[in-house]
Amino acid sequence: MSQLTQPLLQPRGVAEMLDSLVASGGTGAHPHVRAGALSSGSDAMRNLADAVHFLCLLHGRHPGVIDSAARKAVDRASRQWMEEAADAFVQERAFLTKIASAVGPVPSTQGQAQCEAAVAAQRKAIDMLAESDRHGCAVGAAIALTLDWRTIRVLLDISAQRLDLTPPTCTLPDLRETARLAGAVASSPAVERAMTFGAQQLITQHSGLWDLMAARAASRAIS
Repeated sequence: MSQLTQPLLQPRGVAEMLDSLVASGGTGAHPHVRAGALSSGSDAMRNLADAVHFLCLLHGRHPGVIDSAARKAVDRASRQWMEEAADAFVQERAFLTKIASAVGPVPSTQGQAQCEAAVAAQRKAIDMLAESDRHGCAVGAAIALTLDWRTIRVLLDISAQRLDLTPPTCTLPDLRETARLAGAVASSPAVERAMTFGAQQLITQHSGLWDLMAARAASRAIS
């Protein structure tokens, strides 16, 4: 086949890259979640309770990732998406807090203080992403959070149902709006790299949280 007629590989758009990143490394891909440790078995509710409390430490405070990123949004498209996402996450935060209150105390696990310190460090790392002056980094982190939260929300809904709570409708921006935003913001290769970096780092922190939850579950199983 001549060079002129050889098909070219089309580069993936930034929205597709972010979606793939979350799908391959986010909450739904983590072995602790995939193994059903939070959805089935005799320890599922205890594991869910543990996860809910630590998710509160990571994302239960205001301002959060989206709130901080919204303050850096300069163009109209970003501001509108950020405002919608921030308003929606107010409800998600309240839902998370309500479940944490209903589920009872954190399951007794060795090394509690060290675990809380580790998540506090993760929270600080996420805050730095959301407050980054590197154009695209904060919005990349915010997009990754909304994408990965869809799986986290399934876990929260399971918790709520077991506690006889009614889950509110999730009103985070839909995938089409989010993809449109990603494409609009990625105005240059440098911005696209910054968005990808922000998303990668956010997902890394989520993966670290689930690593911690898996280790805590294993510790409780042998104690």
